[in-house]
Amino acid sequence: MNPPTYRGRFAPSPTGPLHFGSLVAAVGSYLEARSRGGAWLVRMEDLDKPRVAPGAANDILQMLEACGMEWDGAVVRQSRRIEAYHNALHALRLRGALYPCACSRREIADSAIAGIEGYVYPRTCRTDMPLGRRARAWRVRTHGVVEFDDAIQGRMTQDVESEIGDFVLYRADGTYAYQLAVVVDDAEQGITPVVRGADLLESTPRQIYLQTLLGLPEVRYAHLPVAVNARGEKLSKQTFAKAIARESAAESLADALRFLGHAPPALGDVRAIWGWAIENWRIQRVPRVRTAHA
Repeated sequence: MNPPTYRGRFAPSPTGPLHFGSLVAAVGSYLEARSRGGAWLVRMEDLDKPRVAPGAANDILQMLEACGMEWDGAVVRQSRRIEAYHNALHALRLRGALYPCACSRREIADSAIAGIEGYVYPRTCRTDMPLGRRARAWRVRTHGVVEFDDAIQGRMTQDVESEIGDFVLYRADGTYAYQLAVVVDDAEQGITPVVRGADLLESTPRQIYLQTLLGLPEVRYAHLPVAVNARGEKLSKQTFAKAIARESAAESLADALRFLGHAPPALGDVRAIWGWAIENWRIQRVPRVRTAHA
């Protein structure tokens, strides 16, 4: 039997329990995969160790099960894939795509301009690192414009060089950057579309840029609206988002579907809701906005 041609994934950061915002991303990615007869994988993005909450990964998996979601294959944990990221970084170094950077955050803030996500690195170390300084991080050389068509948000264009700048792939604390890890993981797992929250929309051009540098296949993207609270803040651990309760799994699942532009009938249990949702899911019905109130 041939493997499914569609391979989707849900990749939460285990910083706390599953909340409504994370459930929306899980539901959207799950439905896009299952409605196409494809595979759905789960990956824990736990590279940033200080942010990982003990037991959070298992709690998330248990809530996905309580919500009736089944994943294919073993759960991948980024913290166990350091060698793969090291190899990718080494490949980029051999191609001359990287350079060491000795600048501190304060030094960058003092001489950089603001970009769409923080400061645009002023290339202080791009040509020659100042004498007597030790490298704190490794940055990738950027140039040009990246364009892609998002299945929900439409045509996206970003001048990576001027709007983002040379971004870090290996941090001063010895951690591989999210942008590198996610590109390596998606390629190795054979992910064909990435369905996730629009809070990561601005990261996508960087990931496409790295895919090109590494000679990896470019994947398709669909960025779902991000659930925000009454103050317009993204639901998260930092904004005290309420965890999904096991006893209200069916109700939360129905709420997530409504948030994504689908109106399930009163069906009661999660199995019945999934049966309806998989049959009626249309990504074209998802609101074409970046944020929406939960």
